[in-house]
Amino acid sequence: MPPKEPPRAWQRMLSGRRLDLLNPSPLDVEIGDIAHGLARVARWNGQTSGAHAFSVAQHCVLVERITSELRPRLAREARLAALLHDAPEYVIGDLISPFKAAVGIDYKDFELRLLAAIHIRFGLPPKTGSELEGVIKRADLIAAYFEATQLAGFEQKEARSFFGRPPKGMRTPRLTPLAVADAEGLFLERFRKLAG
Repeated sequence: MPPKEPPRAWQRMLSGRRLDLLNPSPLDVEIGDIAHGLARVARWNGQTSGAHAFSVAQHCVLVERITSELRPRLAREARLAALLHDAPEYVIGDLISPFKAAVGIDYKDFELRLLAAIHIRFGLPPKTGSELEGVIKRADLIAAYFEATQLAGFEQKEARSFFGRPPKGMRTPRLTPLAVADAEGLFLERFRKLAG
């Protein structure tokens, strides 16, 4: 009996790249694949109001904007890291926290390996420093608060209990879920401005 071959652990991207999910190479990461995938991944498992899903691509742009508002003097590279904070989801999707808790699987190591490859591909350090990581995490929670209250049906009190309160004086974004092509274009436009 011939030895059993290991299961396929790569995905073919529309760019033609084969991304090895267990050992991702920066050479197989393309921004077009990331934007295409993120624009098609719905935040909140698609449980948002509007004619379209609120995509991870839109979420990433929102988090970058909030990060910049929290720390106006951040370098362009730090803002690019904020934009790419959920980039691994172009491959693995946006698994909501309650689902991860219910199945008891920790995806963090996998996500961090893929994020490191993405960072290297675009000239960023493989690992985000703890200070910047904290700012991005804060911006991520603020974005979740706005998404929850404007799109996902949360009352403000409930959203504050999960995500905290946005800082006083922060501009409240008006969130409108975009069609896939528009979300992809928005993400790519922001990437190009930050990547130079």
